Amino acid sequence: MRSPKLVIFDCDGVLVDTEPLANRRLSSWLSEAGYEVSYEQCRRQFVGRSLVSVQKEVEAAGISLGPDFVERWYRELPSLFGSGVQAIPHIETFIRAVKAAGIGYCVASSARVDKMHMTLGQTGLLAHFRDVLFSATMVERGKPFPDLFLHAAGKMGVDPADCIVIEDSVAGAQAGAAAGMRVFAYHGDPHADRDGLAAAGANLFDDMRTLAGLVPIR
Repeated sequence: MRSPKLVIFDCDGVLVDTEPLANRRLSSWLSEAGYEVSYEQCRRQFVGRSLVSVQKEVEAAGISLGPDFVERWYRELPSLFGSGVQAIPHIETFIRAVKAAGIGYCVASSARVDKMHMTLGQTGLLAHFRDVLFSATMVERGKPFPDLFLHAAGKMGVDPADCIVIEDSVAGAQAGAAAGMRVFAYHGDPHADRDGLAAAGANLFDDMRTLAGLVPIR
C-alpha cells in the first residue's frame, strides 16, 4: 500500500472524545421533543452527521425541533464541554508521525469550525490543525455524501486517490469511500458500529498506536 499525500481526520471520536457527552445530550433533547431515542440508538443513527441533517430526519418523522434547534445546540456547547474533553488515546503520536513524514493533513468534520476550536483547544491539539479545519457548513451536503472530503482535498491540492480518511462513524466511512479515498475506521469506542464500518469498506483498527503501520507512514 502506497503512502498517502494527505491524511484527513474526522474530529469527534477520532481526535477528541466528545461523542458520549454529545449523544447523551442529543438523545435527551430529541426525546423531550417527542422523538424517543435512546443514547445507544442515537449513537447508531446520528453519529458523524451534521445537526442540520439530524433535524431534517427528525422533522420528516413529524416532530418539530424548532427553527433555532441548531443555534440552541451550539449555544449550549460551552456548558456541555465546560468540564473539559480528552484527546483520543495516542492520537497525537500518529499526528506527529504524519508530520515527521512530511505528509499533508487536515480535519474534515460535520461540526462547525468554532466547535472544533473549542474541543481541539481543550486537548492541546488545535496547534496542529488551526489553519486546516474544514466543516460541513462549507459544502452543500454533509456526510455520508462525499462533498466535505472532496472539498478538503481540493483546498489542500491533493487528488482524492492520494488521500486517506480517518473516521469512526459509518456516515463518515461512507463519505470517504464515496470520495474515492482509502478509509481507516477507529472502533476503540465500545459503542462503535464495527459491522457498519466494515460494510462501508473501511479498514478497521481499535488502537491509534497501530495506525502508522497500517497506512503506512514513511
